[in-house]
Amino acid sequence: MADSPMAEERGRRPQTDDRRTSGPNDPTPDLAGVRDDDMEPHAGLRYVARLFKVLALLILLLLIAEIVLQLYRAGINAVPTLLVDATQMIVLGALLWGAGDLALMLIESNHDLRATRILVGRLNGKVQRLESAHFNPGAARPAQREEPPR
Repeated sequence: MADSPMAEERGRRPQTDDRRTSGPNDPTPDLAGVRDDDMEPHAGLRYVARLFKVLALLILLLLIAEIVLQLYRAGINAVPTLLVDATQMIVLGALLWGAGDLALMLIESNHDLRATRILVGRLNGKVQRLESAHFNPGAARPAQREEPPR
């Protein structure tokens, strides 16, 4: 994964003049461009998501170790105690795994929100440019056509 161009982009330090536009002929002003800083992932939330998932896997490994040790020590008499402990550990592991997924979902929803804001800003800028090109600020807007009565 480190070989991919996306990983190289994430690894390099963005400059203030780096902007992404929809193409070389896009008349979008510089203020409406997308800074590379806006596209960087949220490292802290990704770290928390990985941490929760690693903890969930660690709990699963501890559960397996506890089952083996209890069956070795007490044999079949340890089953009722193991059921209670296993249920608690599985629920805790599932909650940690789910919390990790929620953290990743927050990152993705924030990226979608940023993309929406950027696109709405670009559309607003283009509409303003179209209006200023078609209507002179000193002149009144042209009257709309009236449809003939039917």
